[in-house]
Amino acid sequence: MSTKIHLAVDGRGRPLSILLTPGQTGDNPQLLALLDPIRVKGRGPGRPRKRPNVLIADKAYAHDSTRKALRQRGIRHVIPERCDQIARRAAKGSRGGRPPAFDKVAYKKRNVVERCFNRLKQWRDLATRYAKRASIYRASLVLIAAIIWLS
Repeated sequence: MSTKIHLAVDGRGRPLSILLTPGQTGDNPQLLALLDPIRVKGRGPGRPRKRPNVLIADKAYAHDSTRKALRQRGIRHVIPERCDQIARRAAKGSRGGRPPAFDKVAYKKRNVVERCFNRLKQWRDLATRYAKRASIYRASLVLIAAIIWLS
């Protein structure tokens, strides 16, 4: 009945990848599928970039398997630990290991994603969800993302 928008943006708040899923779908399993289609062409010849300098995400993406997959891809990430993960690690004592690195200064830049969502919701069609089919809703989302890139 509902749809969730998963969005990856660049440092200036412009959408790079958009993924629609059913509303009850979790955020964490969609992260790698969201990152896969991103290709950023650099200046001059050569392959397009597929890895960001840093991935900044909220606690919804704080899962050990996600962190492992990002490390395997060579993507530096800034994701805060959830309270239950901190408690589980503390309960294990010295066997719990070290907490993952977390850069508070870099994490402050996560608001760029929220600002992009706010820009998208300024469009009445997206904010009120007039489109009943997900394909039409995604098409309007992509069109609005293109307008954001052009402005």
